[in-house]
Amino acid sequence: MNRIKYAPFFLAVLSITFSGFSQEEKVEEKQEGHTNQNKFRQLYDEFATPNVYRTASGAPGHQYYQNTADYEMDITLDDENTMLYGKETITYTNNSPDALEYLWVMLDQNIRAKGSPAKERNSSEFAPVTPAPSFVNSHMKAEFDGGFNIKKVHKDGQPLPHTINYTMMRVEMPEPLLPGKSFEFSIEWDYLINNHTINSGRSGYEYFEEDDNRAYVIAQFFPRMAVYNDKEGWQNYQFWGSGEFALPFGNYEVNITVPEDHIVDGTGKLQNRKEVFSKTMLDRYEQAKTSFDKPVVIVTEEEAVANEKVNATETKTWEFKAEMVRDFGFAASRKFIWDMMAVKVGDRDVMAVSLYPKEGNPLWEDWSTLAVASTLETYSSYTFNYPYHKAISVHAKSQGMEYPMICWNYGRPDENGFISDRTKFGMVSVIIHEIGHNFFPMIVNSDERQWGWMDEGINTFMQYLSEQEFAKTYPAILSGNEETYEKYPSRRGEPSKMVNYMKGNQEYISPIMTNPEQVYQLGNNAYGKPATALNILRETVMGHELFDYSFKTFAQRWMFKHPTPEDFFRTMEDASAVDLDWYWRGWFYTTDYVDIGIKDVKNYFISSNPTTEGKALLSRYGIEDPAKDPRSKDAVYLLTEDSEDFEAAMKNGNPLDQAPKLREYLMDNFTQQEIDMMKQPKHIYEVTFNKPGGLVMPIIVEFQYADGTSEVIKYPVQVWRKNDSEVKKAIFSEKEIVKMIVDPKAETADVDTANNVWPRENTSSEFESFKKGKE
Repeated sequence: MNRIKYAPFFLAVLSITFSGFSQEEKVEEKQEGHTNQNKFRQLYDEFATPNVYRTASGAPGHQYYQNTADYEMDITLDDENTMLYGKETITYTNNSPDALEYLWVMLDQNIRAKGSPAKERNSSEFAPVTPAPSFVNSHMKAEFDGGFNIKKVHKDGQPLPHTINYTMMRVEMPEPLLPGKSFEFSIEWDYLINNHTINSGRSGYEYFEEDDNRAYVIAQFFPRMAVYNDKEGWQNYQFWGSGEFALPFGNYEVNITVPEDHIVDGTGKLQNRKEVFSKTMLDRYEQAKTSFDKPVVIVTEEEAVANEKVNATETKTWEFKAEMVRDFGFAASRKFIWDMMAVKVGDRDVMAVSLYPKEGNPLWEDWSTLAVASTLETYSSYTFNYPYHKAISVHAKSQGMEYPMICWNYGRPDENGFISDRTKFGMVSVIIHEIGHNFFPMIVNSDERQWGWMDEGINTFMQYLSEQEFAKTYPAILSGNEETYEKYPSRRGEPSKMVNYMKGNQEYISPIMTNPEQVYQLGNNAYGKPATALNILRETVMGHELFDYSFKTFAQRWMFKHPTPEDFFRTMEDASAVDLDWYWRGWFYTTDYVDIGIKDVKNYFISSNPTTEGKALLSRYGIEDPAKDPRSKDAVYLLTEDSEDFEAAMKNGNPLDQAPKLREYLMDNFTQQEIDMMKQPKHIYEVTFNKPGGLVMPIIVEFQYADGTSEVIKYPVQVWRKNDSEVKKAIFSEKEIVKMIVDPKAETADVDTANNVWPRENTSSEFESFKKGKE
């Protein structure tokens, strides 16, 4: 006899139970057709067609190109009048296949020009009760005028026609710039530097009234070339304040003239260290180059305090050169304390550096440079070895901003010297975040003006990983002044931190794939939600091995290049063999949220006899007399706990004892050895999972048993592929299930956990609680 194996046997039971029955056809009204709305449909409609510049795999194409811009600059910082004067020569090289009729130059300082439209971009209204300081700052202060004063645009002394349109300047060339050719031209300018604690901004100075000094953090200080690429030609979207920057790579030679007593550091290698350093500073610098465990102080606090009292009338020029960077920033002040330490990155030594005034201590001397060093190590392990020779953290009140090799960060003790836990962790976190921006977008050079999440979201995700690693490397950070922490208290990254935003008012939520200028909550939209999405993707959907390999592939494919969101999405799938179109669409292209629950649980037993319940079931299929109908000759019945025979059946303890027909079938078709190897579960459940939320996600369920044990089962996201409203799962168990919990570890950012538990716990919703409070 040929034996046909059906294992496990209970699948055969389900098949035998219903496969021979068909309902009477019903006449229904015809419905209109519809487009494919399946959550798992591919992103072909959303994605651009692959081409010679960007491949379907997410890698640069064989004809990928990017133009370059090289700068030679002479900058003078006038501390007495808070003015910056500059001259630059730009060499722009056209590596595209197109002839360029004109060039676009960015003038970001114009956002602070008098009458700037950016100051009126938001609606405004009067509050009935307004604090006097807010009223003065908002309505009575004289308007600050800090825009660029473009004095000259020329080539070899001959003026070049140019047109300024707010934060963009179009420069006309004598003839089109052909592919492979370069165009050299010069600009002279100046502008009034803003006090960034009063007139805001991503750069400027802070004034210290007690010692009549300023600390400068200077960026966007020069006319910069815009990007020309294969996606949209010139990226000349105006700078309104939220969308950041799109910049080409190039080489920089920058000479910065400041008062003689100022300490300066910035993007690039210092070329004249022996001229601007004292002998003592040089000796300390040499020590720092071989100190890998703690910072070496180059300029001490005592020396900085003494320096504050000097007001030099002479100047000094600091000379920097940088290769393959997309921007330039620098910091200058006579107040700066300066420390450094070496970090081993791959086979290279990199300098981790901090600049800060005495107002930052002791917080900064304890943690800043250690945070820089740890960040370089962690980011390098997940992406590529940090390629530059240094990374600088500069203390600046209320700042958090990044540029190649340098960034400014907030965090200082209060006026009494107290350092709250919030201040300490906030400072370390912002340093990790801003140093991390060296990787995204300073090297993986995405278009921040268009896709804010590609730098902020990816970087916030990496920040979360780095914060946790920092606490492992330096566990003393967890001992705060207010409490002791088990792990680093990251502000963003964990799924639970995003729940309130995702379940919020949809009128004030935008998809991640939205220009930064058009979102209501930039922090949640561009930082928090994409970081959470990537964390869930790593922890729950893909797993560490597949995610980390794919993420590193993306970083290494696109280092020193200009990736788009599609390049990221495609690479993550290409390197992992995981179809993620459903994930990108749900998390990035919509404002859907996660809400998966347990709608119903039924408990079944197997019987060979059509009991009252069984007969009612058969009658639905047109079988009125089971004994005479051949379709029911070999059938067994799954009956629910509502059946009159349920208690008696459960006492039998074995499905074969309850269903003679099933036992006979097995005896006729399988050997005893095969039967002994089959599962014979005592408990059979049918669980209906529903999905009130829009996002499809894997269903993670913890099953708790009557004997006190438990296990977690993860059903793949594909269970929703044909019905994203409800999914039924048959559960066959040796042990009685007493409780089920969906998403037991809060991995998926589920916005409503009240429907995650069976049996349903007697907890009222927030809305029900609100109603009761009104009664």
